[in-house]
Amino acid sequence: MAKYRFDQIAINSTEKKKPVEEDRFTYLGLEHLDSGTLKVTRFGSEVAPIGEKLVMHKGDVLFGKRRAYQKKVAIAPFDGIFSAHGMVLRPKEDVIDKDFFPLFISSDYFLDAAIKISVGSLSPTINWRDLKELEFELPDMDTQRKLAEVLWSINDTMEAYKRLISATDELVKSQFIEWFGDPNSNPLSWPTATIGEICDIKSGATLPAAKENEGGKIAYIKVADMNIPGNEKYITTSTKFVSATTAGNGVFPIGTVVFPKNGAAVATNKKRITHVPTCVDLNTMGVTPRIKIDEQYLYLWFQLLDLDSISLVSAIPQISAKTMGAQVIMLPPLDLQEQFAAFVRQSDKSKFELEQALSELTATYKRIIAKNLG
Repeated sequence: MAKYRFDQIAINSTEKKKPVEEDRFTYLGLEHLDSGTLKVTRFGSEVAPIGEKLVMHKGDVLFGKRRAYQKKVAIAPFDGIFSAHGMVLRPKEDVIDKDFFPLFISSDYFLDAAIKISVGSLSPTINWRDLKELEFELPDMDTQRKLAEVLWSINDTMEAYKRLISATDELVKSQFIEWFGDPNSNPLSWPTATIGEICDIKSGATLPAAKENEGGKIAYIKVADMNIPGNEKYITTSTKFVSATTAGNGVFPIGTVVFPKNGAAVATNKKRITHVPTCVDLNTMGVTPRIKIDEQYLYLWFQLLDLDSISLVSAIPQISAKTMGAQVIMLPPLDLQEQFAAFVRQSDKSKFELEQALSELTATYKRIIAKNLG
């Protein structure tokens, strides 16, 4: 394999423009890019973005240079404008195949090297002057083309699995409404109560840094820990554990629904059910039932609740215990809740099988990349 500087592999397009009103429809920010996929599924802004933005063209590779550890890379789906906190990259086709280029940029081989040269502590950023000097080994063009064909085939299958997983989630939500009606209008006239009337609502607390990972049996959860493999729906593990003494009265029992209550994370609408004793940090809130209510029913009710819509309007979104406590929940008969829960568990089983297949494909994809790069 031959070795090349990055500026021999890629062109960093720095063309910019000041957005006008119509540009809001074709604007991509870093918030629109998702780690682990080259596909863009969200775009646009309610108002014209402020400040100069990068001009992008359909097919350009978009790379998030700010907080690059998030590993956000995507292919521009249309002509438009992109966040100035990113880079618009194009292949030098005498060195790298155009179809292989986005796969290379999204690989751990490239991203791990780029992350190491990030500068700054609060919002680490990659500078082109440093990135362009990095050297990477590339296979010959014929091998690149063959790799691109294989990897794109795997990638397409992975995206298909992701769509099926998403469809499974949407099916469960639609079945909730089919069984119980829209929670906002309660068309079947079920008895109701406020969350505050039937649940304990409690925010987390900041633990001393020295205690955060002292070891113990209580999982200490921050918002980021909701993304740990195995925590996609249920909190089953953490990167940090503390003792019962350190957790004190901040321990949430099994069956508590936890979610972000402060900052930009509110808009992610993440909700999880604790399946191990858990304590959470100050940016997280927990709701623990005081009455007999099926956890699957409660979780799906929360899934249909848009956290962002009930957050306080301020520079930093926040959800107060008072606001959460005022939310009205339908209370259908427990036996009906349990019948619905049986359907959810079967859907979860199907989803788990899809996720396992996706995990195996992802591992194969990464093995091929690792074997042929660097």
